[in-house]
Parts: sequence; C-alpha cells; structure tokens
Amino acid sequence: MRLFRSGIRKLVRRPATYVTFLLLAGLVLLILLAVTAAANQATEPESAVASKLFLTFPGAWALILTVVIGIGGLLAVTYGAAIAGSEWAWGTLKAAIARGESRWRYATAGFAAVVVVTWVGMLLCYAVGIIAAIVGANLTGTSLAGLGDTSQLAEMPGLMARAGLALAMEASIGFAIATIARSQLAGIGVGIGVYFAEGIASVFVPGIIRWFPFAAANAMLSGTSGARVAGGGGGAALASSTGRLDTDVAIVVVLAWLVGAMLVAALWTERAEISG
Repeated sequence: MRLFRSGIRKLVRRPATYVTFLLLAGLVLLILLAVTAAANQATEPESAVASKLFLTFPGAWALILTVVIGIGGLLAVTYGAAIAGSEWAWGTLKAAIARGESRWRYATAGFAAVVVVTWVGMLLCYAVGIIAAIVGANLTGTSLAGLGDTSQLAEMPGLMARAGLALAMEASIGFAIATIARSQLAGIGVGIGVYFAEGIASVFVPGIIRWFPFAAANAMLSGTSGARVAGGGGGAALASSTGRLDTDVAIVVVLAWLVGAMLVAALWTERAEISG
C-alpha cells in the first residue's frame, strides 16, 4: 500500500499524466464541436438526425463513452509504456531496489497506480464529453428530455466497468512492452505498432485476431452478450457473424491478457540484471 500511494503521488506530478489526459479531453471536445457544427449546417433531415446522434440523450451516454475509450485505448498503451520505461531510463527502479524494495512488488504497485490514474482520467474526460454534448444540444435545439432516462443510466455502471477493464488491459500491454525493452520510446513505438497491426490483420484473419487484446476489448464493449438478447443464444450468434467474441468470453480473454502482461512485467523486473 505504501508503494501504491507513492506511485500515485509520483504520477500526479508527471507531465505525461497531464499531456495524455489533456490530449484525450481535447480530442473529445473537437469531435463534439465538429458534430455540433455539422448538425447546425445540415440541410437534409437525414443528415441532421445523423449529426445529432452524439447530442441526443439517452443514446449519447454510451456513444460518448465509446469515443473516450476509442481514443483513450491507444493513449492508455502509450501512457503505460511511458511510465514503465521511465523507471529504467531515469534510474528510479534501481534506486528503489538499492533501498531494499521488492522488485515484483514495486512493479505491481507501479502498474496499479497507472491503472487508477487512467481510470480517473477516463472519468474526467467522459464528464467533459457529456458537458460538451449538453452544450451542443442546446446550441442545435436538440431536446434533452432523455438525459435522465433511467433504463440507459442503469446500464452505464456495467459499461463503465468494462471500459475500465479495457483501459487497464491496454495500459498493461504498453507497460509490459516498455519493461521488456527498458525504454519509453521502444515501448510506445511497439505498442502503437501492435495496436495498428492488429487492426490491419483483423481484415485478413479475423478468426485469429479476435483473440488478441485490442479486438477482445472491442468485443467486450460491443454488448453482444447472449444474456442481452432474447432466447439466450442470439448474442453468441451475432458475435460469431460479425467475427467478434461474445461479450462474456471477451471479458475472460481481456482479463487473461491483463494478468499475463502484468506477470511478464513483474517476472522480467524480478529477473532483470540492473547495473550501472
């Protein structure tokens, strides 16, 4: 717990924390600004309705979270890599070990701090997006009658929990890569490369790529669970037809990637030769 609290205090002061989440908030605002402008300028009814999807509640609650996670997933990879890589580049890991800290405990506590800060950043950026959507709805004359829709709000805690799990897993990928490479730049570069390579490969071998981390995270957030479809088996059939995993299976796969990445990072830190 002491190492975790120390990690939180350290991350709060890190420029990478502010840069990452200000970038995410800025991109979310730009998207909603573009949507608002498009809604105001639309001349056809169909175009106007499509432009207002992100400004119309209750649907906007989930759509804005999708935007935040869609952009935030890649940023979580780079943030995890930046923090893990800096431990080697700046010599803080070596200093911690020199004063008698456990290697695996230090790595695990450091990652736990990254996850908590990432979750807080996600919630803040999501709040920014919701406020921007409300302002955009007022500017475009879109009704806010669905803002307090209880059925949609009841689904949001589960969706938020899955979103948090997805971000934690994506951060763990960057964290593990940077730990193995002992470099911020290598961790960020390889993490981004894996992110886009997986997306390209999914076009050619979707049956295999759907088990990979980012595809599994997307499936987990898509809501194709059989439990959500009348008849029980409908969700699995839909997931199969779209090349995605069923949501419940995707959760297990994401957890496996998260635990696996952290085990790799912890074991690598435990066995690494630290000299100089």
